[in-house]
Amino acid sequence: MVEISDYLTAPHWSSDIPLTTDHFRVDALAEHGYAVLRDLDPEISEKEFLNLEYMDWKSGGDTNFAPIATADGNLDCRGFWKPGDEKPDKGGQWTTNAEQCPSLVACVEEVGADFGRVRVIRLAPQSYEEALRQIHRDDNNRFNPEDQGWVVRQWIELTDNPGAFMILMEQGPDGLPDASTEVRIPFHRNVRVVVDTQRLWHVVCNPSPTMRYALITSFESSPALADWIFANRC
Repeated sequence: MVEISDYLTAPHWSSDIPLTTDHFRVDALAEHGYAVLRDLDPEISEKEFLNLEYMDWKSGGDTNFAPIATADGNLDCRGFWKPGDEKPDKGGQWTTNAEQCPSLVACVEEVGADFGRVRVIRLAPQSYEEALRQIHRDDNNRFNPEDQGWVVRQWIELTDNPGAFMILMEQGPDGLPDASTEVRIPFHRNVRVVVDTQRLWHVVCNPSPTMRYALITSFESSPALADWIFANRC
């Protein structure tokens, strides 16, 4: 079992993100914090994501992001809580990138749940050890009223990167990820998974020699999201 202390030190900025709130949550994520869905079919054409406008934004490794929906429709990788215009991560507005990827837009809209950030990530190759140094929890629910739905995230893998997988861990009593809870989800092309990324520490390992691309969408937990997950589970 890996020693997390070899890669992270406490306190870590993720450790203080709230875990327990009164937000509505979907039952499908209650036990494990994630749900693996049936693979996407048909797959997304490369022309829909290779030619998007990418921005230099680091999260989980050497990454770039192409914003497809943002808080105000501008090409911006920051969260929805801009000073003076703070919003929860939902009510996303399509950017100019959305015009180039109608199939990705359709993947988001078919869920029927409110969405926030929608973006394609481009992740450079990184080993398991390099990935662990980037493991984190997301601050998805900042400014999200507790009488509304908990924000979670969905991944759709857009490329084949042999050996790639998502690492998931629960938080331990020391505020760092508990290695004894580690789960690895293989990430071949067309994999779809919904993850409570504010609950689970997460990062993707890409040991292949090629760039990895994936669509990441923030969704508000709601009956619509619960029904969609139920209808698409493996």
